[in-house]
Amino acid sequence: MSEKSENHDRRIDYVEFNVADIAAAKAFYGSAFGWRFTDYGPNYCEFDDGRLKGGFTDFGPVRPGGPLVVVYARDLEEVLTSVERAGGTIVRPITDFPGGRRFHFLDRDGYELAVWATA
Repeated sequence: MSEKSENHDRRIDYVEFNVADIAAAKAFYGSAFGWRFTDYGPNYCEFDDGRLKGGFTDFGPVRPGGPLVVVYARDLEEVLTSVERAGGTIVRPITDFPGGRRFHFLDRDGYELAVWATA
């Protein structure tokens, strides 16, 4: 059994977003979080945050909603500022929850994501 299958069994492995504009999605997530990208033709781009990979595609319509994708940050305020500078809209300001703090934002296509940090 490979190391990946042993370590990743039953864990989220990939997140895929239908977006209106792949270049704009890359600009937003690259600016806000420093993610890296690999293009696979004009209609698909893989992102890599250094731990989790996913994709941006324009094969289907934008579908805001669905599961909440949560990103971890060591410095919550710094990341909030980066999200705002990249064009994100804060929809829930930084709030406390058991075990940490978090905020929610909408990206340019209307997807809601959260960013959290330990208390």
